[in-house]
Amino acid sequence: MHRLTHSFLTLMIAVMALSASAQIRTPAPSPLSKVEQRIGLTDFVVTYSRPSAKGREVYGNVVPFDALWRTGANAATKISFGDDITIGGQKALKGEYALYTMPGKKEWSVMLYKDLALGGNTADYDQSKELLRFKVPAEKLPMKFETLTITFGDLTPNSGNLYIMWEETVVKIPVSVEVDSRVVADIERVMKGPSANDYAQAAGYYLDTDRDLNQALAWMNKALEGNERYWLVTQKARILGKMKNYAEAIKTSERAIELAKADKDDNYIRMNKEYIAEWKKAM
Repeated sequence: MHRLTHSFLTLMIAVMALSASAQIRTPAPSPLSKVEQRIGLTDFVVTYSRPSAKGREVYGNVVPFDALWRTGANAATKISFGDDITIGGQKALKGEYALYTMPGKKEWSVMLYKDLALGGNTADYDQSKELLRFKVPAEKLPMKFETLTITFGDLTPNSGNLYIMWEETVVKIPVSVEVDSRVVADIERVMKGPSANDYAQAAGYYLDTDRDLNQALAWMNKALEGNERYWLVTQKARILGKMKNYAEAIKTSERAIELAKADKDDNYIRMNKEYIAEWKKAM
């Protein structure tokens, strides 16, 4: 009897081991996707599952109009951002939220929801747990998206749009972040004891944001003291060009070409030749 019991247990263990090793993996009908994007100095992450139309009419059918939607398949779509932002024209505190929507024929309601545990169970949705709610217009796409696609676009140093695209419909959610005050504060802090690279970064920011070009030039000259690198010389030439001091800009760019040739950097050689041609036309 004892040997029979032992044999039975051995057989059960073998069957369980075989079952565990014989699991079959198949592709998910709505595969999980993660979108990561930095806007300004803020990192965004969107996690969602991507259903496909598969010949079905999506809006008004698979996704009913004017009904709460988890904005994807399976669990609710999640969005996180590492700093306080503005989304849909409203302030949002940094954190992770569920992204629910209510699609309509002409506009959608978009909600950031604080309770991540709710997931796809929209029957228990509690409006008091919303962080915010806003509306965006629904627009027609010039092409068809078979699979739900969420992505970021129209990026600037402090803004962008979050796109939700499926079938022939797109909604565009505006997002903006605070950059300028943070960069200027960093510049002021670092300038108390800056390195050549700090001077160059500060000068580059002032150049790219149309700030005080005399200050940008002064910082770039500091960066170049004992540190004549062709990419820094090119930046100085750009500052001079923007100041419309074309003669000095051309002279500086020619020096950058000499230095770039010594390092065999064809990209900077070409770039500076284009600048010189542009400035000669403007003279």
